[in-house]
Amino acid sequence: MQIEVVTAKFLNGVHGYYFSPNGLNLKKNDLVIVDTEKGKDIARIIKEKEEIDPHSLSEPLKNVIKLADEKELDLYYQNQEKAKALLPEIKALVKNEGLDMKVISAECNYNFSRLTINFTAENRVDFRDLVKKLADNYKVRIDLRQIGPRDTTRILGGYGPCGLECCCHKGFGINDHISIKMAKNQGLSLSPNSISGLCGKMLCCLAYENEYYQEIVKKMPKLNAIVLSSDGEGKVIYNDLLHQTVSVKYQTEQSSEIKEYTLEEFNLLKNKSKN
Repeated sequence: MQIEVVTAKFLNGVHGYYFSPNGLNLKKNDLVIVDTEKGKDIARIIKEKEEIDPHSLSEPLKNVIKLADEKELDLYYQNQEKAKALLPEIKALVKNEGLDMKVISAECNYNFSRLTINFTAENRVDFRDLVKKLADNYKVRIDLRQIGPRDTTRILGGYGPCGLECCCHKGFGINDHISIKMAKNQGLSLSPNSISGLCGKMLCCLAYENEYYQEIVKKMPKLNAIVLSSDGEGKVIYNDLLHQTVSVKYQTEQSSEIKEYTLEEFNLLKNKSKN
């Protein structure tokens, strides 16, 4: 038996989660109040109703409670600013505790019943005393969450080697699986400096056009393949994957010439080529 769900993403989150629509007629981009294990929060509908197999759920399905109203949205944004304003105090408390950790950000749910503090650390940190002091200070539930380089860059932002704002900070590429094969497909240098972002991990944007490159690589000839044409015997020395052109070098004792063909033109020669 299938169950009906919608997919929603928390306003300060990056991943979508299933929720029961709870009989509500929800549209994409609707802002809603949802129930979670850590209390109520505001989320945005990113995928409308669909039916799924309940066995595919990794945890119990929570409900969308209602559409968020203007008063609740105002409260959410006010409380986010309040959480950010607490950062200097939180960092000072961490320093006083002598903890080897770097506080990156503080965020809260819409009614400020929970305060989440994101931090980085090289080693395991015993922050139990810190949590108690924070809870005493702010009278809310405290969640300390250790994050990695990608999430740190996503939160803090910055500019990539392309000169544009980091994709992850704008909400793109976060769920994509990035692999070295994507860089190979695109004919990029495999130097870590060339394919790494600010976080030190592989560039998110490698995944954006990977599907295109996967297909075009199959159509292009192998480098060093030998081609026989009216110009003589040549060798494939370069494939321009973006413009779909092939460069062939014709070498004789008297001269050397490089000719560029469109993929369509090259395919007319292909039947005469030999590997």
